[in-house]
Amino acid sequence: MIERLIKAIDEKNAPVVVGLDPTLELIPDHIKEAAFKKCGENLDGAAEAIIEFNKRIIDKICDITPAVKPQIAMYERFGLPGLNAYKATIDYSHEKGLIVIGDVKRGDIGSTSEAYAEAHLGSVKIGEKEFIPFGEDFCTVNPYLGTDGVKPFVDVAKRRDKGIFVLVKTSNPSSGEFQDRKLNDPSNSGDETVLYETVGDMVEKWGEGTIKDGYSEVAAVIGCTYPEVGEKMRKRLPHVFILVPGYGAQGGTGEDLKVFFDEKGSGAIVNSSRGIIGAWKKDPYKSDFGGERFDEASRQALLDMIEDINKAIGR
Repeated sequence: MIERLIKAIDEKNAPVVVGLDPTLELIPDHIKEAAFKKCGENLDGAAEAIIEFNKRIIDKICDITPAVKPQIAMYERFGLPGLNAYKATIDYSHEKGLIVIGDVKRGDIGSTSEAYAEAHLGSVKIGEKEFIPFGEDFCTVNPYLGTDGVKPFVDVAKRRDKGIFVLVKTSNPSSGEFQDRKLNDPSNSGDETVLYETVGDMVEKWGEGTIKDGYSEVAAVIGCTYPEVGEKMRKRLPHVFILVPGYGAQGGTGEDLKVFFDEKGSGAIVNSSRGIIGAWKKDPYKSDFGGERFDEASRQALLDMIEDINKAIGR
C-alpha cells in the first residue's frame, strides 16, 4: 500500500492528506437543516449531515489530493449512526479513487489487538463468507503496549497489502510529558536516548521485510509542531514514511515541514483537518465563499496548502 500512496502523491504532486474530522459547528446550517428535516434532529440527523458534508468536500478535492484521513472519534460521538457515517465516508472516498487513512489510534494486546486490526485493515469470516467491516487502507496505531500491541496490525497489513502509521511524536503540547522522557539504553553502550527515538527505532524494526519504493508499510506519525524532531528522525529512520499532523490549525507551516522529507521531496505526507474542512469559516475564505460554497472554500484552502508545502520542499 505504501507504494500506492507514494505513486498517488507523485501523480497529483500533492504530499497532503485531508483530515475529515467533522463537528456540527463546522457544518453549514443549510446542510444540517436538510438533514434534520429528513431524519430528525437526533443522532441519525447528525450522521446524515456529516455524510452530505463529507461528500461535498470529497467531490471538490478528490482530483487534487491523494488521500483523506477520517478521525473515528468525530463519528463515534454520534453512536451507531456516526459509525455508519464513518463507513459511508470510507466507501465514498474509495469510489472517488482516494486512499483512506483511518485515524483510529488503536492499540491493545493479543486477540484484542488482532480484532482491532481485522476490523480496520482486514476482514472477518462469518460462516463461509468474509466481510470487510471498515476497509481503510492505513490506520493509526498507539504503540504504548509494545510489540504485542503492534504486531497484529503488522501481520494483518502484510496479509492484506495495507499499512499502519505508528504514533512516535505527536503534535499536541503535552506530548513531551511521556514522549520526551530520557532513557538509558543498554543496547547503545549506556548512552541516553529519548523515548520517541526508541519508539521510532521499533517502527523501523517492525517494518523490516515490507519495504517498497524505499519505504516500509510500517510508517510513523510525527507532528510538524516539532520540526527539530522531524529533522532528527528523518535521518534516523531512512525507511520510515512519516505522517505529519499539525499544519495550519496547530501552527505548522510549509517552511516547518521540509525537514520531514527526504532529498527527493518524498517520504512524508502532511495532514490538515480544520484548516481545510472549516476553511469557509475563516478569512480569507469566509468572505470569498461563505457557507453556501463551503466545499469550494475547502478546495481553495487545499490548493493554497499544496502550494505552500511544495514551495518549501522544492517539489
